Amino acid sequence: MASDFFSDDVFFSRIESSIEKICDRNDVIFPKISPKKLTDTLNYSREFLKWNRSYNMTALTDPEEFLIKHIIDCLTVLPYIDKNSIIDIGTGGGLPGVLIAIFFPEKKVALLDSVGKKTRFLFHIKTRLQLSNVEIFHQRAEKHQPETPYDGVTSRAFSTLDKFVTLTDHLLAPGGCFFALKGQQPDEELRQMKKGYNVDACHQLHVPELLAERHLVILSKTD
Repeated sequence: MASDFFSDDVFFSRIESSIEKICDRNDVIFPKISPKKLTDTLNYSREFLKWNRSYNMTALTDPEEFLIKHIIDCLTVLPYIDKNSIIDIGTGGGLPGVLIAIFFPEKKVALLDSVGKKTRFLFHIKTRLQLSNVEIFHQRAEKHQPETPYDGVTSRAFSTLDKFVTLTDHLLAPGGCFFALKGQQPDEELRQMKKGYNVDACHQLHVPELLAERHLVILSKTD
């Protein structure tokens, strides 16, 4: 239950320890940590689990599993998000989009999902955490027509790579990148990619306390 979530001190310690391990094991530099970012992450986690009892945004209801498989898992990709305007496709309850917004307050982050109850939760989180850098869209990816394309398009367990870039191609600005969070290395999906896209990187991610495989595939449009 959300009421059984970690105490403030325990949560902060776990996050700080995990970030140190993320940097060491993946040889990356993490965004600057502040008390506000840690507090926002704690409050987001608590609100997520509380709303999840009615909204069913994840099958994970145990705080320990949620912390490792959602929060720490998504924190691991943050050092690779090097673009200034991001849209998180099929964001669900805001993973990884809300964490990007929390740890990169200077970035503009759009959260898009086609399920109304999930976007209602996101509006609540935006207000609760005062995330002025966040916009929320209750739409399907192919229907979203922004005035200005985004530098980065992220997804987590959204679809195959080919479908991901097909549905979101119009959202990406020239010089931008697609960031796809995957489990096992998606060799078959990479082979099935249509022409017109480059595979810039496929990072094997080392997520603290998680035994399962994680990868981050970074793609761009061919010039």
